[in-house]
Amino acid sequence: MSVENDSSQAQGLTATSGLPTYPLAPGHRVNVRNGPGTNYSVVETLPLGGYVTIRCQCPGTTVSGPYGTTNLWDCIGNNRFVSDAYVKTGTDGYVAGRCD
Repeated sequence: MSVENDSSQAQGLTATSGLPTYPLAPGHRVNVRNGPGTNYSVVETLPLGGYVTIRCQCPGTTVSGPYGTTNLWDCIGNNRFVSDAYVKTGTDGYVAGRCD
């Protein structure tokens, strides 16, 4: 599963999958959408204190959040995207490859 609630679980996931795992913005329940934009349907809402594993990233709808304003979306699973504005990656740019 792409969401982890415990940092030790997140580190273990990163080690076994080889993909980077990042924390969600504190105090925010983040919507997961079935495409890279706010015009796509919400398929899940992630819990407070959650983590995501970023498989790839792509441009989409511009969103403002705790980590700035961006059009970058993080793919966390098959057709599952979250705005990078709610993920603490430590940068405003790409931290994973571009989605095909």
